[in-house]
Amino acid sequence: MLNGNMSGERPRTLRGKLWGLCILLPLISPLSCFANFSPAKELVYRIKEGLPSGAMIGSVGADLRLDFSVDPPLSFNLNSKRAGQEQYVSLNGTTGELRTSARAIDRETLCRGEADGQDCSLHFDVFVLPQRHFRLLKVKVVVEDVNDNEPRFPALAGGMRLLVPEDSAVGVRFALEQSATDPDAGSNGVQTYWLSDDFGLFTLDVEENEGGELTPVLIVTGPLDRETRAEYETVVVAEDGGVPPLLGTVALTIVVTDVNDNCPRFPEETRADVTVYGNATKGTQVARVHAHDPDLGTNGRITYAYSERVGRDARSLFALDRVTGVIRLAGEIDDGAATKLYRLTVLAIGPGCVPAVAMVSARVVPVGPGPAAAIAARYISTERDGAVWLRESEPSGSPVAFFTVKNVARGGGSGGGGVGGHKVECRLEGEGPFRLTRYGTSADEYLLETSGALDYERRREYELAVVAVGRNGHGRPLARTSVRIRVTDENDNAPIFERGPSLELSLEENNAPGAFLATLHATDEDSGSRGEVIYLLGSDAPPSLFSLDRATGVLTASTSLDREEKERHRFTVRALDRGSPRKEAVATVTVTVLDRNDNAPRFVGKDFTFFVPEENFAGSGFETIGALSATDADAGPNGRVALSIINGSEGVFAIDAAGGEEGFLLRARAPLDREQRGAYVLWVEAVDGGSPPLSCVAAVTVLLVDVNDNAPLVLSPRSNRSYALVPPDTRPGTAVAEVYAVDRDAGMNAVIAYSIVRRRRRRARKEEGSDGGGGGTGCFEIDPDTGNITLRRWPLDRGLHSLLVRVSDRGQPEPLHATVLVNLFVNETVGNESYVRGLLGEEAAAMEAVEAPAFDRVVDLESGGAGAGWGTRPGRSPVASCWSRWPSPAWGCCCSSLC
Repeated sequence: MLNGNMSGERPRTLRGKLWGLCILLPLISPLSCFANFSPAKELVYRIKEGLPSGAMIGSVGADLRLDFSVDPPLSFNLNSKRAGQEQYVSLNGTTGELRTSARAIDRETLCRGEADGQDCSLHFDVFVLPQRHFRLLKVKVVVEDVNDNEPRFPALAGGMRLLVPEDSAVGVRFALEQSATDPDAGSNGVQTYWLSDDFGLFTLDVEENEGGELTPVLIVTGPLDRETRAEYETVVVAEDGGVPPLLGTVALTIVVTDVNDNCPRFPEETRADVTVYGNATKGTQVARVHAHDPDLGTNGRITYAYSERVGRDARSLFALDRVTGVIRLAGEIDDGAATKLYRLTVLAIGPGCVPAVAMVSARVVPVGPGPAAAIAARYISTERDGAVWLRESEPSGSPVAFFTVKNVARGGGSGGGGVGGHKVECRLEGEGPFRLTRYGTSADEYLLETSGALDYERRREYELAVVAVGRNGHGRPLARTSVRIRVTDENDNAPIFERGPSLELSLEENNAPGAFLATLHATDEDSGSRGEVIYLLGSDAPPSLFSLDRATGVLTASTSLDREEKERHRFTVRALDRGSPRKEAVATVTVTVLDRNDNAPRFVGKDFTFFVPEENFAGSGFETIGALSATDADAGPNGRVALSIINGSEGVFAIDAAGGEEGFLLRARAPLDREQRGAYVLWVEAVDGGSPPLSCVAAVTVLLVDVNDNAPLVLSPRSNRSYALVPPDTRPGTAVAEVYAVDRDAGMNAVIAYSIVRRRRRRARKEEGSDGGGGGTGCFEIDPDTGNITLRRWPLDRGLHSLLVRVSDRGQPEPLHATVLVNLFVNETVGNESYVRGLLGEEAAAMEAVEAPAFDRVVDLESGGAGAGWGTRPGRSPVASCWSRWPSPAWGCCCSSLC
């Protein structure tokens, strides 16, 4: 039955297979299916989003301490609990290692729509097989947020606009219509808002709603006056809490709305005197009053009216336009009546205001019967709406209008006469760059023309009057006509940068992309589109590094800047108006990249090795070994480097902190002796002055080069009074003694050569000369390399043979040497030891006395005589005091400094 089921249709899933086993196996062994199954265990891993492919998440088997030595071996299968999540991770079926897959994990994409504050996680089931070791594991991978998204404002054409009444009190708050969003979580989300330019009048605060969203709120911090400035253009900056923080910006235009805080006002001169002649026709403009209210709309609307003091007859004769303030002749003047003065009190009335008052005195002068004198105007420039329109670019001498004086023959003055008699002259009243001249030879025609430059931005309107008077001005006025001239704007002004033609800015390096630098603001005095300004980067500006908003003038850094790559960026920015042809202003922007301590010191060279002769450091110390050089690409304190030895160095070395062009000097504080220590390895740390400081370490090796400052040290024979017994029947070639010496120096300074420099032989109690024939001391020879003394020829004479052996090194510039006395007693036996010792003593004393001038003193190691101790002068036999502590001067018991 079991076999039939097992060989049937293959289960579609592993889980189905396992449950099939659990159903069938109890028929044979009721508990066997669950006996090896343990409850599901949950593993929780935490990773940062955006990890590269193949990054280790965790090792399932190792973290559970599973036994991988079982047979059959363990295997691991991954099953995602949520569709699509398996694309982010991969599981090694053999080792159980869980790693990121080729697709990077973006937390904001993975957990889009989930509430902030909740874990963003991947959930998997891992099956451990085979069946006998089966385990079900619940794996949870929590994806932690990194600050990889900058705050963003909704796309708004022209940015945000906020209306603020000009009478807003200090402290009044206005919520902005839009806030920034940041898909990052927690502190990496939007944390605060600020203004790039607050003008000393505004600040930003944040208010948190019930959902935890931060809304920027504008607070008024100073008095506002729309009539002084109606708009403020700035930038709202949203900053998140990441390290480093990322920024988002949007342009904000603060529009100061008008309130009725101003009343109509006449100019300082509120009194006007005019003369009206009896021949003036009905509708003739007599005068015009003009008041100004800087408020807008209905708040600035002015209505003109006569005061109640103005009588009915004056009102019937002079009509006042309630809108324009123009006073015109409304009735006929009685030519037979006497001259009369009318006082017209005009009120300028604004909403909710005390009226402003102007006084016009109109003197009516009758004239005789006949046609009234008149001035006819013919306009050369465009005439519209009762005014002549002139472009501000009109050159001086541009004609404006022709004026012809008519019907003046009877009014030519007391002397009579007509036009042909030139009894009438015209003059121009009013201020402005205009002149009135007689045209050609005609007596009654005059030309009005410009006499100087016009400037729309300085004055836009002129009120002139052409008056006909008697010749030379002595007669009374005969006729009068008014001319209103309005100036039209042209694109004659280039934008001007408020902060001048050069701008100095600064920004810390390693800034976040999009970091705010400044808001450029240029003004153009022209009107309409001619005064609208756009901003562009100059052709020398690197677009990959900086960006400039053409509408708001917000200058930002497009990428992260590196001071060590370039400290100053200088480029131009342009402000262009929308006139035709366009005019522009150019400013130079200098961005100084401020230093951050982002570079560790660096040694010039990875390792430093100094070879120094030991003799240079035999004095009191503080001798220079060499120079160390370390640099730091940062500036100021961040680039100031100090060196120190961090592995102790036992007080032997010091680093001169003076620095300079030669760098830092490594000095020896104590005498150095290669024979005591031949090499030093120092670990030198370079630390900058940043906060926190950065450092690096380099290995410095000091190798002491040997000098020949140690003479060879004879170890055998032990004394000038020691001897060796040589039987007389010894055959030639037999080694009978050995001279053994060492040299603490190195190299050629320690290579030793042996030579016999003196030979003596004594019999019984009689001293004989050296180098005799037969069996004298010439029977012995020494190997120059090994120091072995052998019998050269035979027979031997009985008695004491003394050889003075010179032991010399091969050092430069002068070899050092030592001498030793080798005593060979030729006899079958030593019958009288005291006798032999006496001979040895005499021989040693005699040899030392004779050879001392030519050779150094022979040192007696056994007696600890005058030569005992280290010798450092050339030729002195260096014997360590340690020999007195050792019973036998063999190689194995030498001083440690020699071995």
